[in-house]
Amino acid sequence: MKMVESSEEEDDFPSMETVTPQSKIDTIYQSKTEKGIRKICFELLDLKDAVENLCSNTRTKYLAFLRLTDEVVEMKHELNELQKHISAQGILVQDLMGGVSQELEKWSCTDGDVLQSDDSSQTRDIDDIFLPEVEDKKLQFLEHVDVLLAEHKIEEAIDAIDAEERNQPELKSGDSTTDESSSFKSALLRRKGMLENQLIEISQQPSVGILELKKVLSGLLKLGKGPLAHQIFLKSYGSRLQRSIEDFLALCPCYPETYSATLSNLVFSMISLATKESGVMFGDNPVYSNRIVQWAEWEIESLVRLVKENAPPSETSSALRAASVCVQASLNHCAALEAQDLKLTKLLLVLLQPYIEEVLELNFRRARKVVLDLVVDEEDMPLSPRFASPLSTFATSSDRMLVDCGMRFIFAVKEIVEQLTRLVILHFGGNILTRISQLFDKYIEVVIKSITGPTEDDNLTELKEPVHFKAETDSQQLALLGTAFTIAEELLPMVVSRIWNVLNDSKEAVADNGMPPTNSSFDPKDWRRQLQHSLDKLRDHFCRQYVLSFIYSRDGETRLDAQIYVGGKGQDLLWNSDPLPSLPFQALFGKLQQLAAVAGDVLLGREKIQKVLLARLTETVVMWLSDEQEFWGVLEHNSAPLRPVGLQQLVLDMHFTVEIARFAGYPSRHLHKISSDIIARAVKAFSARGIDPQSSLPEDEWFVETAKGAINKLLMGGSGSDVSEIDDEDEHIIIHDDDVISDSDDSPSSLSSVDTEDSFASARMEELDSPVLTDPEN
Repeated sequence: MKMVESSEEEDDFPSMETVTPQSKIDTIYQSKTEKGIRKICFELLDLKDAVENLCSNTRTKYLAFLRLTDEVVEMKHELNELQKHISAQGILVQDLMGGVSQELEKWSCTDGDVLQSDDSSQTRDIDDIFLPEVEDKKLQFLEHVDVLLAEHKIEEAIDAIDAEERNQPELKSGDSTTDESSSFKSALLRRKGMLENQLIEISQQPSVGILELKKVLSGLLKLGKGPLAHQIFLKSYGSRLQRSIEDFLALCPCYPETYSATLSNLVFSMISLATKESGVMFGDNPVYSNRIVQWAEWEIESLVRLVKENAPPSETSSALRAASVCVQASLNHCAALEAQDLKLTKLLLVLLQPYIEEVLELNFRRARKVVLDLVVDEEDMPLSPRFASPLSTFATSSDRMLVDCGMRFIFAVKEIVEQLTRLVILHFGGNILTRISQLFDKYIEVVIKSITGPTEDDNLTELKEPVHFKAETDSQQLALLGTAFTIAEELLPMVVSRIWNVLNDSKEAVADNGMPPTNSSFDPKDWRRQLQHSLDKLRDHFCRQYVLSFIYSRDGETRLDAQIYVGGKGQDLLWNSDPLPSLPFQALFGKLQQLAAVAGDVLLGREKIQKVLLARLTETVVMWLSDEQEFWGVLEHNSAPLRPVGLQQLVLDMHFTVEIARFAGYPSRHLHKISSDIIARAVKAFSARGIDPQSSLPEDEWFVETAKGAINKLLMGGSGSDVSEIDDEDEHIIIHDDDVISDSDDSPSSLSSVDTEDSFASARMEELDSPVLTDPEN
C-alpha cells in the first residue's frame, strides 16, 4: 500500500536529478572568467614584449645613425686630406716634368752651341730656382679656394679672391705678361664663376632671408657683378611685393571701396624701400637709378591693372570711390617719393586717367538713367532736408511727380560728388563739372518734354518721345520751372561747392608757387554760362508755347492778327474819350495777370523767377509779332484797306505792352527795341499807302498816358480811373531808356533793379477770375 502511494507521488513530482545546483553554476562561470582574464594577461604581456623590442630597435638604429654621422664627418675630413695629398703629388709631378724637360733640352744641344747653351742654361737655372716657388704659392691659393668652395664657405672664398686681386692688379686689368699668369687668371675666373653660380642659387631659394640676400648681393659686388646683383635685388623685391599682393587679393571683395588704397600702399611702400636700399648698397650710380625707375614704372602699371581687375562694376558708386581713393593714396605716395628723386606723378596720371574717365562716364550714364528713366525707387534716394525742403515746396500730394525728377537729379549729382577725393577733384574737377552741366542739360530736356504744348513744331522729333509725366496746367508748368531754377541757383551750387573750394585753393597755391594750375583750361564763368543757357532754353520754350497757345487758341476779334488794324471801323483814337488797346492785348494783360497770380502762389518767395518769366513772356509776344510774316504780309500788301486809326491802334498796343512790363516791375531794353522796330515798320507800311504819320499820330506822351490809363481802367474792372495812379515819372519808350534794364551777355532778359510797389499778383485784382475786355470801338 505504501509502495503504491510512493509511485503516485513520484508521478505527481518528477525527479530532481536534472537540476544543476547553484554552486556548480558558480564554479563553471568562475573558471571561464578566470580563463578569459588569464588569456588577456598573456596577450598584454606579449604586447609589452613587442613594445620593448620596438624601443630597443629604435634605440639601436638611432645609435647607428649617430655612428654613421660621425663616420661621414670623418670621411669628409679624410677626403679633404686626400685632396691636399693629391695636390701635393700634382706639384711633385710638375716638378719632375720640369726636371725631365730640362735634361732633354741639355741632351738636344749641339756641340757648336755649347757656350750659348751654357749662358742660357745658367739664366734658366736662376729662373727655375724661383719659378717653382711662385707657382707653388698660386697652386696653394687655388687649392685653398677649392677647399673653401667645397666647404661652401662662400664669404671666405670671396674675401680671399678679392685680396689676391688687390695684391695682383694685373688680374683685374686684363694684361697677362706670361703664359703662367694667364693660366692662373683663367683658373681664378673659373672659380669666380663657380662662386657666382652658388650665390645665384642661394638667391633663388624661396626661404632666403633679407640678411642672406644682402650677403649674396655684397658677394656679387665684390666679384664685379654689379648689374647682376642689382637685377637679383629688383627681382627679390618684386617677388616679395607679389607675395604680399597675392595674400591681400583674397580679401579685396570684403573692402570694395578701400582695397585700392591698400594695394597702392603695398606697391609704393615697396618702391620706396627698394629705392632706399638700392642707394645704400649700390650708391648713386645713374645706371642703377634708371633701373629703379623702370622697375617702379612697371610695378605701377601692374597696380593700375590690378585695381581695374578687382574693382566693383565701373558704373557703381563703389567703383568711383575705389578709383578716387586709389588716386588720392597713389599721388600722396608719389609726392613722398619725390624726396628720393623718384618722380612718378605724371606717369601715374597718364595710366590712371583712362580708368578714371571710364568710371566717371559710366557713373554719369547711370545718373542719366536715374534722372531720365526713373529707374530708382524714391526710398533709395535719401536727401537731407537741406536739399529736399526747397524742392518739396513745389510739390503737392497729387503732383509729386513734378519735382521727383529734380530730386533724382540732385541725388545723382550729390552721390557722385561725395565719392570724390581732394586730389581727384584737383586733377579731374573740370571734367566732372562739365559732365554735371551736361547732365543738367539732359534734365532740362526732360522738363521741356513735360511742358510741350500741342502747338509745337512738328519738326521737333525729339519731343515726340514718350514722357513719364505731363504738366498741363499753369501751376504744374510753373512748378517745373521753379524746380529747375531752384536747382540751378540754389541746390547745385551747394552740391558742387566742395569742387569749387578745392579748385580755388589749388589756383591760389599754384599762383604762390609760380606753377601752372592743373585745371587752367577750365573757366568757372563758362560753366555757369552753360547752366544759364540750359535755363534760358527752358524759359524760352515755356514762353514760346505759352504765347502760341494764347494766340492760336482765340478766335474772332480777340485773336491777334493783322485784321484788327485793317479797315478802321471806329472813330479816330484822338477823338475817342476812352481809347483802349485792342482786344487781343487786353486779353494778354488779363492772361499775364492770371499767370502772375498763379506764380505768386507756386513760386512763393521767388520773385526773381516770377519777373524773369513774365518779362520773357512779354518779350515773346512782341518777338512773335515782329517775326510773323503772315501778319506783315497783310499790312504791307497793296490791297489792304489801311486807315490812320489802324496805325494809331497798333502804336497804342505797343506802348501798352511796354507799360505792362514797366508797371509790373520788369522793364526790358530788349522789349523797348523790338516794340520800336514794330512801330517803325508799321509807320513805313502805312506811309507807303499815303497815310502821313506826322498828322495821323499824336505825340508820344499821349500814347504813354493813354496806355497807363488803360492799365488802370482794366485793373478797376473797366470803371475808369485817374491816369495819375501810375507813376508819371516813367519815361517814354522811344525817347528815354534810363529806367530800362539792359540785357547782359549772360541772359537776353534781365531783371529791374528798381523796386515797385505793384505787381500783377497784388494789383487789386485778386477778386477777379478773368479780366474785363472792353472793345475800344464799342
